[in-house]
Amino acid sequence: MRPAPTNCPICQSELTVAKLHCSSCDTTIEGNFASGQFANLTSEQLDFVFTFVRCEGKINRMEQEVKLSYPTIRNRLHEVIRALGYEPGKDDSGEVEAEKRSSAIADLEAGKITADQAMRILRGEE
Repeated sequence: MRPAPTNCPICQSELTVAKLHCSSCDTTIEGNFASGQFANLTSEQLDFVFTFVRCEGKINRMEQEVKLSYPTIRNRLHEVIRALGYEPGKDDSGEVEAEKRSSAIADLEAGKITADQAMRILRGEE
């Protein structure tokens, strides 16, 4: 069975699901149904998502399972994120502003804070 198209082949507008059919009992249901964001993913991207979930989102486990490098896995993850309509890293709430980063590095160099404290500041944990 092939995945359903998500865009109209004539005008490229987004398609909606209007009919569902059970091949076992021949029941048909008509209406307007949402197809969801995952409908925009290719079968390869869906396989990646299933593997990523099975590996609990741990890229090091993904490396072992799919035999790909860390950068390749990150790139594929970013492709999936974009296909779902998001921009990778855009919602990072842990991003530390430049002034706070400079201050943490200066404090570390001056011996005012430890390396561990500086890392927590840079990760946005303090």
